[in-house]
Amino acid sequence: MSSIFIPEGYDPKYGIMETEIAIKFVKDFFEKELSSALNLTRISAPLFVKKSSGLNDNLNGVERPVAFETKEVPDETLEIVHSLAKWKRMALKRYGVPVGQGIYTDMNAIRRDEDMDNTHSIYVDQWDWEKVITKEDRNFDFLKETVRKIYKVFLNTEKELSARFEKVKISLPNEVTFITSQELENLYPNLTPEERENEFAKSRGAIFVTQIGKVLASGQRHDGRAPDYDDWELNGDLILWDPALNHSLELSSMGIRVDKDALERQLKELNLEERKELDFHKQLLNGELPLTIGGGIGQSRICMFFLQKAHIGEVQASFWTEDIKKVCRENGINLL
Repeated sequence: MSSIFIPEGYDPKYGIMETEIAIKFVKDFFEKELSSALNLTRISAPLFVKKSSGLNDNLNGVERPVAFETKEVPDETLEIVHSLAKWKRMALKRYGVPVGQGIYTDMNAIRRDEDMDNTHSIYVDQWDWEKVITKEDRNFDFLKETVRKIYKVFLNTEKELSARFEKVKISLPNEVTFITSQELENLYPNLTPEERENEFAKSRGAIFVTQIGKVLASGQRHDGRAPDYDDWELNGDLILWDPALNHSLELSSMGIRVDKDALERQLKELNLEERKELDFHKQLLNGELPLTIGGGIGQSRICMFFLQKAHIGEVQASFWTEDIKKVCRENGINLL
């Protein structure tokens, strides 16, 4: 059984139907604000892609996608997406989106190898977004500017939600604090990466940990990242301190995407240069794809955070083991 944490004296604040109403409010408001802040247009997106395309997100490289064949084309394997990190870049090219504008979509996925706990489900729902940038935008200052725009959406959502749902009381800091994964290791050398994030988020309230995926001075990586979407020098995770869980909560992973040089460097580092033969990678190496910045923002997780829920199953309908359902039922956690 996966680990479930029960906060002491937990109060769900709202019943299921009231919670559903609040979920819709959060999602509708946040989506509108995000679109405006980053100049994004909503588009439709696939639930599955061809395995041979190389478009699926490989996450940490060990997670198994849900795969199947079809009656019409039995020799072509399709994979349920893990995310749309690479597909979005192809879409920007195909749709002719100009510099300074972008797209976003409701991404639904199955991640069969997730460990089920308070914040992880095998069902993933997030806003996947991607924006066309220039070569001159591929720098840390541009990344920080974009993160601050997204964080302002969180602040605006907090303000509106608190005004409409009086039981919700949150206090985000006015600014997000930036720190590199190496600086975090230097600050807490005896802690694990997750413990480092937890300690720093607790002290600052809202943090953005940059340079995820690269090897640190210790010889370890802060966390795994696929080599073919984020540039490991120009990416990061947005993490907030969650008072309901008394723990840090990652709500977004994003970054400036690889260009030709970064892709070649990162594929070589992970000994995955055979990926250069896949369609997506060929187009990128030939300079046929736009330079972009993009990421994902967890829909259920932001609802968890803003509604101060202890378990992600309180804001999304998913599959849970009988043991998890029993523990939640006994502790006032209402799974959808």
